[in-house]
Parts: sequence; C-alpha cells; structure tokens
Amino acid sequence: MNTIKSLERLQQLHSLIETECTGQPMEIARKMAISERSVYNLLDYLRDYNALIGYDRGRKTYYYKNQFNLELTISFSVMSNNEVTEILGGSYFLKNSSRI
Repeated sequence: MNTIKSLERLQQLHSLIETECTGQPMEIARKMAISERSVYNLLDYLRDYNALIGYDRGRKTYYYKNQFNLELTISFSVMSNNEVTEILGGSYFLKNSSRI
C-alpha cells in the first residue's frame, strides 16, 4: 500500500463496513470505482491490522466483529529557503464500537 489513493480507499472501505452498508464485493467495487480484486486486497489490509470482519449473507454486508478503529493521517510539507510550507494536511479518525 504505497499511495495516498490506496490509503483513501482503505478509509472509504472502513467507513462502508462501519455503517454496515457495503453490499457484495462487486457492489463495493462499483461504489468505490475499483476492481473486485482490489476490494479483497483492502479487506486483507484491514485484517492485517487485526480487524475481525464478518459477512452477513442475509443483509449482504460486511461488518466488524470486534471493536476496530482506523485513524489515518496524511501530511506533506515542503522546505525551501528555510521556510516550511504545508501543502496538504489531513486526518481521519474513524471509530467503530457497534460490535464487540
């Protein structure tokens, strides 16, 4: 996961899972404008961070089986002539406490 776009996608998928309105993987891919394979890769990244993710076939949605928080902070600064200019700074803090 090397790009800001990938991190933003991870955050977007987390948000969909947190609200339990993902749909099936093909629907997630359509919503996020990515491939279905990318959806599975992002799910694996979340699992690498100890997210226990389940799928409810009746409601057709992924959900967290544990309390899982994702905080994503992105910041870029440029230094020239001993001056620091912040180009982009942002922070996402997402909390899930719905299932324990």
